[in-house]
Amino acid sequence: MKYLEEFRNPQFAKALATKIAENAAGLREIKLMEVCGSHTMAIARYGIRRLLPQNIKLISGPGCPVCVTANGYLDKANAISRLPDVIIATFGDMMRVPGSTSSLEKERSKGSDIRIVYSTMDAITLAVNNPDKQVVFLGVGFETTAPTIAASVLRAKELDLQNYTVYCANKTMPNPMEAIASGDKVDLQGFICPAHVSTIIGARPYEFLAEKYGKSCVIAGFEPLDVLEAVKMLIEQIRIGKPIVQIQYSRVTTVEGNPTALKIMDKTFEVCDTEWRGLGNIPGSGLKLRKEFEEYDADIKFDVIVEPTQEEAGCICGDVMQGISSPTDCPLFGTVCTPEDPVGACMVSSEGSCAASYKYEQF
Repeated sequence: MKYLEEFRNPQFAKALATKIAENAAGLREIKLMEVCGSHTMAIARYGIRRLLPQNIKLISGPGCPVCVTANGYLDKANAISRLPDVIIATFGDMMRVPGSTSSLEKERSKGSDIRIVYSTMDAITLAVNNPDKQVVFLGVGFETTAPTIAASVLRAKELDLQNYTVYCANKTMPNPMEAIASGDKVDLQGFICPAHVSTIIGARPYEFLAEKYGKSCVIAGFEPLDVLEAVKMLIEQIRIGKPIVQIQYSRVTTVEGNPTALKIMDKTFEVCDTEWRGLGNIPGSGLKLRKEFEEYDADIKFDVIVEPTQEEAGCICGDVMQGISSPTDCPLFGTVCTPEDPVGACMVSSEGSCAASYKYEQF
């Protein structure tokens, strides 16, 4: 790999699109789901859907960690932020996500000390520099960010920090993919598997999707040629009727993943059940701190009164993230709900399906 332009070559894109059309000719409608917000944005930004034949449909799944974070988590985060002598440290994309009645942005405007950080170690620095404050890092993300959160906990233990905790909402991707593959809500033939997640966990965790559920899987990069090549590989699998797991993103992803990252995750976290917006409670799809690290668990440390959880009337984020509906099916899309004044989480995040559709596809 030398330059990004190598993965955005129009001639190569047209050639791949032609090959996909040839391979898909005569096949019934094929639905392929991407489960990564960066793929969602790339597909919309580069007009990938318009390059494909009519019998190939790309649909978005639960690939945006901000979007799948349940309102109950957000409501408790808001409640913790109202406590005296608490600093909430968070990545920027969480600021405007609406909970039941509020958001971090609204709480900050009311006086809560909420600060945007760019890494978990920035949050550790906050705790070191503010010994009289309790620093709570909002640990939202998939396997991509989980190792960095684990590293912050280990660092806090090493420094014997008594004022650093993590409010965990880390989730793992294969479990919701199984929930979708095993259900009957979407007639799905294959998955475009997430790249960043797969650099950590490798390719093996997806094998059951092919073996048990007959779903073709390709781990793809984020550039337009990456996505098109992944679609081509999936169509080839579907045409011969042999679903397997392939790696298109071989310049980064391996079969085994990142053993160092996996080791640090396993040392710090254990698997738990967790709530997904739109998908409900999925067994074994979350990560929580192990018992020996409970002193760094904000969910345990802070006993706060949390408002009753409620969902915004008319918002169909849950259906969008399951692939049942598209963003434009929502009655709020582009009118009541816009990036400037979002109602649902899918319109807030830069990786959300509704935000991608609004920005690149609605016209």
